[in-house]
Amino acid sequence: MGRVNREEEGATFEVMMNSAADASSSDPFPPGLTPIGDMVGEDQEDAVLLQRMSRDAEVYLLSHAWCSSAECRYFGGGVGGIFAIFLCRIDSPRPDVGPWIWAMVGDVPGAYLPLEDAPTPAAVFHLYLDGMARWVELAREGKTGSDEDGVPPVNVPATPEWADRLSGRLNLIRLLLMSRFDPNAESDQVH
Repeated sequence: MGRVNREEEGATFEVMMNSAADASSSDPFPPGLTPIGDMVGEDQEDAVLLQRMSRDAEVYLLSHAWCSSAECRYFGGGVGGIFAIFLCRIDSPRPDVGPWIWAMVGDVPGAYLPLEDAPTPAAVFHLYLDGMARWVELAREGKTGSDEDGVPPVNVPATPEWADRLSGRLNLIRLLLMSRFDPNAESDQVH
């Protein structure tokens, strides 16, 4: 899975990068990434699921009007079929969209973050959990949030029922993956 370097920034979920800087053809290598071609799972089934999830991440990004092509180039961590983080190279018809974006997919709503908002897979993981936890809080009241509130778009209705479903899945992800993205965390801690 690679080494995870714990760095976090107080970033929010935003749809686009502020500029199209870093449009060079060279790939960034934030700490803790594995090139997709070198990605292996814990076993054969996990490896197959992770490969499928990298394709799911590309399809997810392509479902947005601001993305005309997407290729997942790096694996940031995860467990096949449950949750995974990928760093993808994209092309966009919009000049304000940068070429690198994180994609999170799995048995939870997909989400994305510009590379500049989260420098490492650990930062992406924590921002995802925080943003989805805010969505759960709001959905329990029948409300939705926005990018400015640090809430990613979620493709299910903002209802107490969906909030409970997502809350359970987020707790499972936290249990299974916290120690992979934060070596000092207790993996049995549920929020």
